[in-house]
Amino acid sequence: MADKIGVLGSGQVGQVLAAGFKKHGHEVMIGSRSPEKLSDWQAGAGQGVSLGTFAETAAFGDVIVLAVKGGIAAEALAAAGVAHLRGKVIMDATNPIAEAPPEGGVLKFFTNLDESLMERLQKQVPEAHFVKAFSCVGNALMVNPALPGGKPTMFIAGNDAAAKRKVEALLDVFGWESEDMGGAAAARAIEPLCMLWCIPGFLRNQWGHAFKLLKP
Repeated sequence: MADKIGVLGSGQVGQVLAAGFKKHGHEVMIGSRSPEKLSDWQAGAGQGVSLGTFAETAAFGDVIVLAVKGGIAAEALAAAGVAHLRGKVIMDATNPIAEAPPEGGVLKFFTNLDESLMERLQKQVPEAHFVKAFSCVGNALMVNPALPGGKPTMFIAGNDAAAKRKVEALLDVFGWESEDMGGAAAARAIEPLCMLWCIPGFLRNQWGHAFKLLKP
């Protein structure tokens, strides 16, 4: 059954995911602080994608995708409104990337290994069901990646089991196998995978890879 998907964030990640959900039959609204700047993109995206503010988008979506820069994630949730997010699944694609250049190809984070960005966001909106997803791969591979070796692995985490099953079903259609790493605290391990994923890109301009968990 198709869902209404509210995508908070109008950058490349938000646009790619919005187009992906529309491709797979969902009705989509993409939210921005300045929705009018997306009018040309919307014209190219076609019917089934609408524009709104963060609050309008959060109210619209049955499932929410948080796809803003990590540094403004808390601000975006505040603008969306707690009342609009209550009880909803939030697919959290953010990473806590600091406003500083990489060092030796390694990104700098504004969090530490004792607390993830997603845990902070879950505390900010405790009645929503955050699930970490899409944070350990570049946007070019987020929707139905064509890679050798079968489906790549998306590592997910969150406190609500039903929310994770919902996200797993959506990821399956997007061409990913999911690996449930447990509660929200596991995002402390998942978010740094963004650092690892980016190193070949920064050092050798190689961006076409994804992670795969091999199991017996």
